[in-house]
Amino acid sequence: MVAHSAAASTPLSVPSSSSSRSTIPSTIPNYNVAPPNLTTLPNNSLFDTWRPRAHILPPTGQIGDPCMHYTDPSTGLFHVGWLYNGAGIAGATTADLAMYQDLNPNGSQAIVPGGKNDPVGVFDGSVIPEGIDGLPTLLYTSVSYLPIHWSIPYTRGSETQSLAVTNASSAGRNFTKLPQGPVIPSPPFAANVTAFRDPYVFQSPHLDAILPSGPTNLSTAPWYTVISGGIHNAGPTQFLYRQHDPDFQYWEYLGQWWSEPTNSTWGNGTWAGRWGFNFETGNVFALDAEGYNPSGEIFGTLGTEGSDLPIIPQVTSIHDQLWVAGNVSMTDSDSVTFTPSMAGFLDWGFSSYAASGKVLPSSSQPSTDSGAPDRFISFVWLTGDLYQQAEAFPTDQQNWTGSLLLPRELTVLAIDNVVDNALSREAETSWRVSSTDAASGTVTLRTLGISIARETKSKLFSGSGSTSTERDRTLTSAGVTPFSRSPESKFFVLSARISFPSSARDSALQSGFQILSSDEEHTSIYYQFSNESIVVDRSKTSAASRTTEGIDSATEAGKLRLFDLQKDGEDVLESLDLTIVVDNSILEVYANGRFALSTWVRSWYANSTEIRFVHNGVGEATFENVTVSEGLYDAWPDRK
Repeated sequence: MVAHSAAASTPLSVPSSSSSRSTIPSTIPNYNVAPPNLTTLPNNSLFDTWRPRAHILPPTGQIGDPCMHYTDPSTGLFHVGWLYNGAGIAGATTADLAMYQDLNPNGSQAIVPGGKNDPVGVFDGSVIPEGIDGLPTLLYTSVSYLPIHWSIPYTRGSETQSLAVTNASSAGRNFTKLPQGPVIPSPPFAANVTAFRDPYVFQSPHLDAILPSGPTNLSTAPWYTVISGGIHNAGPTQFLYRQHDPDFQYWEYLGQWWSEPTNSTWGNGTWAGRWGFNFETGNVFALDAEGYNPSGEIFGTLGTEGSDLPIIPQVTSIHDQLWVAGNVSMTDSDSVTFTPSMAGFLDWGFSSYAASGKVLPSSSQPSTDSGAPDRFISFVWLTGDLYQQAEAFPTDQQNWTGSLLLPRELTVLAIDNVVDNALSREAETSWRVSSTDAASGTVTLRTLGISIARETKSKLFSGSGSTSTERDRTLTSAGVTPFSRSPESKFFVLSARISFPSSARDSALQSGFQILSSDEEHTSIYYQFSNESIVVDRSKTSAASRTTEGIDSATEAGKLRLFDLQKDGEDVLESLDLTIVVDNSILEVYANGRFALSTWVRSWYANSTEIRFVHNGVGEATFENVTVSEGLYDAWPDRK
């Protein structure tokens, strides 16, 4: 896969022991012996085996795309939504981005298909917090025909955009569809689309300033929506619309404001994968160094559906979760155009997709309590079955599939005192040079900042168990070194700084950690200089992957350049700052405020809880500030 070509070029080879254990046939899982084929176990028998504690997922069943987020103006609570069981949108509220309450009993949906506009399906939608009559108003994709896929001819009328409203008494528990037809009844005329879905609503002073005058009957700035899709034999695109009336009944089509050639890449594809054949779940927002700023730099997040092959369509279900920054301008034909200036991965994980976020104002309950400014908070879906390709996955035995990843704050991140060289000046990457200091020979870089939301991170590090710190150390020899104190459970956060000498850049050095380790299993997380990658080697993560075909064990990796920095008059290599969240089977790796890779780590044995330092014996690596906070928190205290 081109988008994930950063996979380890050479597996980290370190000593590891293995003991053979016999399997005792049983209908009750025994986590002290080797697992059977998990699909032979009784239904629901694996419900707790890999279930996370601090993440967002429904009580049972399958979670899908995050969508329908908003802050309720009347309560200040933040609403998080998701597709649920392929039959509508469900959701929850939170006052702190850590603890959640289901909107409805058993996590049931707030809107389901079955109306005249959506007899087949309700796809992703986006909420105007104060829309029709000042009430939260959902613009969503109403579906009348299936199947829909970028690789097959499109049935016109399959996807339209409709409205639904919730009132004060319902408070988001139910969105009532308006008794009328769709407000955007079809794709643009004569457009042979691959898809036309996932409307995302936003306001934009940038667009207000450059577009010809809009409607004069609005009491506030107009709302815009981008609808994701593509054009057959042309490429992926976003269709842009503008609100035309106070009741949101009419939307003015402004054109395909952003299009890319079929299955092309940003640059050579190293830093941002493929644009694919079709865009999905596009979001548009503006950021500065503090968070959301409507007049800040324009960013977007998007999912791309693509193929290994650059031109010939092939259904390989490649899904890349990307971000993009750029500028808007008017063309000679008086149409608005978005032009990318940099792009990257919002999450490098194979199963990480369909991100959707929302502005979280400083007046919301979470922000009021934490003192945070206006922010843009993004949620990413971690599909639990490789987009339903893992047919042998023990779905019935687990009785839940997938999760949303931890909420993330997105900002404009500055990287200061970077040496002005070819590494910092590389073109079409996930960063740009924003200023130059000729006297010192340094530059300041700008990129997308990606970090766990501050309230969530604070709660994670408070944990429900103990916190321990390892002594600083420098490793030079190949091997693994156990922590002096490892967690007793599979719920913890590990933070650390790893420093390398400048000579490491041109070496084969690999260094990092092993987690969820025992004699039978371990997951290796390490930085690899040969291709500037953080690697998550899952080849020995799960004994279950050796008995059950649907338990994926592929190695995953993502690109992260450690820049040359000027410090105290000397050139040094940027350190690697890691935050590693392990929530039973969910692994989230964050690095240097600009990198995220999330995946599944489904260890089997009860004693697979050890953490180890790991080094391949090339050069040296110094580990500092290594801390483990154990326990995590229960995100769903009201669930039985």
